Amino acid sequence: MRDYIISAGDLVKRFGDFEAVKGVSFAVSRGECFGLLGPNGAGKTSIVKMIYGFSPVTSGKLEVFGEDIMARARNIKARIGVVSQEDNLDPELSVRENLLVYAGYFRMKKDLAQKRADEILAFMDLRDKSGEVVEHLSGGLKRRLTIGRALINRPELLILDEPTTGLDPYARHLVWQRLRKLKESGTTMLLTTHYLEEASQLCDRLIIIHHGKILEEGTPRGLIEGYVGNEALELGVDPLHRDLLTEGCEDLIRARQTLGDDLVLFTDRGRELAERISERAVSLDVSINYRRLRPANLEDVFLHLTGETLEKN
Repeated sequence: MRDYIISAGDLVKRFGDFEAVKGVSFAVSRGECFGLLGPNGAGKTSIVKMIYGFSPVTSGKLEVFGEDIMARARNIKARIGVVSQEDNLDPELSVRENLLVYAGYFRMKKDLAQKRADEILAFMDLRDKSGEVVEHLSGGLKRRLTIGRALINRPELLILDEPTTGLDPYARHLVWQRLRKLKESGTTMLLTTHYLEEASQLCDRLIIIHHGKILEEGTPRGLIEGYVGNEALELGVDPLHRDLLTEGCEDLIRARQTLGDDLVLFTDRGRELAERISERAVSLDVSINYRRLRPANLEDVFLHLTGETLEKN
């Protein structure tokens, strides 16, 4: 049998009459970064809160480290690190004090807590901020401290719920660098995100979630190649001319999607398709107001599956 860190079967979460998670099943193997990708409100946070024992399971099976989370939550929590969406640092304490106070929750001896704090400050590149009060830190520094704090007990499983939401691109990339290092060291990670690049850069496998259900599961590249191909050709063209423009190009088009005023054509042969479309436009005397050939991405997969964008909420 594979060494599963998390195993969920027909997992359901209800809040009164509202069903936030609708019978999802998945498994996370030791050492992998597993992603939950979907828009805000898809059910991602409800799933992770059940996994780390914050929210009770309504129905279904949920095992972490091979144990029932509902029966063994205390033991399981001791082996998990959690980075929640919310900033829950102690703002009046220093960076180092935040780490030491958190170590106390795990009944860590003082010498060991000091050692772990030093290691984390170095790993998260926060040594020069060690004595600074948290409320004076930037959003990016606070996020790095939050992740570092979650590592204080050397967790076997690190749960990251939208870890870079609200960060500027530079700060986001710095966080990704540290998470990649953790992944390379063998830490198992569960990541929720609606950022496409984040999922593509960090996740070995992922599930796409929409309205509390799993739409698809696979590797980022496998999902892209399987559903939409390698490239996307975006065209700004009058809706009345779209079918005429693509007539005779069916052998090159994997899928198509209307996005606002644009027609998006998915293909494995982008340049050839663009040339053929241009020739059609000239022969038909049809104007193309805008065109762009780009690599296909996970947003395209989500759009293809749902007709919606990840940023819609």
